[in-house]
Formats: sequence, C-alpha cells, structure tokens
Amino acid sequence: MRKPRVLLADDHAIVLEGLTRLLEPEFEVVGNAGDGRKMLEMAARLKPDVIIADVSMPLLSGIEAVRRLREKGSRTKVVFLSMYADLELAREALRSGASGYVLKHSASESLSRAIHDVLAGRVYVSPRISGDVLATVQQGPKRPDRSGAGLTARERDVLQLVAEGRTIQGVANILGIACRTVVFHKSNIMDKVGLRTTAELTYYAIQCGLLATPEPVFGHPKPAKALAASA
Repeated sequence: MRKPRVLLADDHAIVLEGLTRLLEPEFEVVGNAGDGRKMLEMAARLKPDVIIADVSMPLLSGIEAVRRLREKGSRTKVVFLSMYADLELAREALRSGASGYVLKHSASESLSRAIHDVLAGRVYVSPRISGDVLATVQQGPKRPDRSGAGLTARERDVLQLVAEGRTIQGVANILGIACRTVVFHKSNIMDKVGLRTTAELTYYAIQCGLLATPEPVFGHPKPAKALAASA
C-alpha cells in the first residue's frame, strides 16, 4: 500500500529534521521547503497528498501560500503546525483553506492523526483549542478582520517583505518589479489600512499572520507589540 506523500514547509532546519524523523516511518516525506514561495513551487512540482506548514514563514507566509494554492485549484490537504495557541490565527489558517491546525508542542502525539483525518476529509484542530476555534469559524469573525483580505496579493507580498525589514531595492529584487512599483504598493497599503510607519506596518503584518516571528525564548514568545516597536 502506498504511503501518503508529505511535503514539509518550515524556516527552521531543526524543525524540518525533527518532523522528517517523526513522519518517515508512516509517510513518504517528498521534500522540505524553507519559505512560502519555495513551498508553492515544490507543491506544484511534487503534488504531495498533504503539506505540513508553519503559519508564518519568510518571503511568503504559510497562510498566504495556502490561499494561493487554493486560487490555483490545488486540492492538496494542508495541516498548519504552529507554536501559537492563538484562536484568531488558527481561525484564519482554516479559512485560508487548511484542514488542520496542530500545536507544535503536541506534534509527536497529534500530527499523524491530523494527517489521517484530513486525508479522510475531516478537520483536525489540537484539542487544547479545538472547541473555540471551530466555534469562531462557524460563527464568523466577531472582531475586525485582520487577514489582510482588503489588500491585493501583490500588496500582501510587499507588506510582508517590508515588515521583514527588506529595503525597497531588496523587495524589488525578490518580486522582480521596479523600485517605483514597490513604493507605489507600499503607499497604497498605508492608505488602505490607515497606517503611516514601518513599525505600524510590522505589527499589522504580525496580526495578519504574514510575518515570521522569532522562536520563543525559554518558552515565552516575544510579544508582537514589542517586536513591532523594535522594527
């Protein structure tokens, strides 16, 4: 019997190595992607049954990458693996087109079951947050939307890269567009979301799940506001 084919996407090599060791006895790990753009390229080429992805990755977030997978008509199942038990983030992850949301601390116990559940057409969310997450998905957003849905795909690209600290020239090089086009998009983003500083854009990108945040220090992630203030 053929093993389900799994693609891993995370910007931390140690996480990719650990996941590979965890999954290989039961699944065929077909590749590792270190950012969202690489994940899209490898998904199109390898056509895995399931993608295990971090929510926030460099160059293109996991949530944005899944949106684009769905826009292209891909039916590959996606399970997000995140260190954050954030209900709004989990809700956006499912609304983007994912079928699972697993907390990293419980991956060794839950990830295999999550993969089998999504392949069977079910939704899997870590038990610690499942009730609240599924309730918010069914009821719809009760707080202001923070998905960046009002921005175009290109504007979300620019927002993430600017928030990561890339220069205008750096953003232009990555996206293959002119510097003046980057400036134009950045100006449009600021007008649409009503923000005026890079620090504010950074915090907004974190809220949208676009920005790769640092690993926790001694189990405590750096607060989003503190990260934005240091941008």
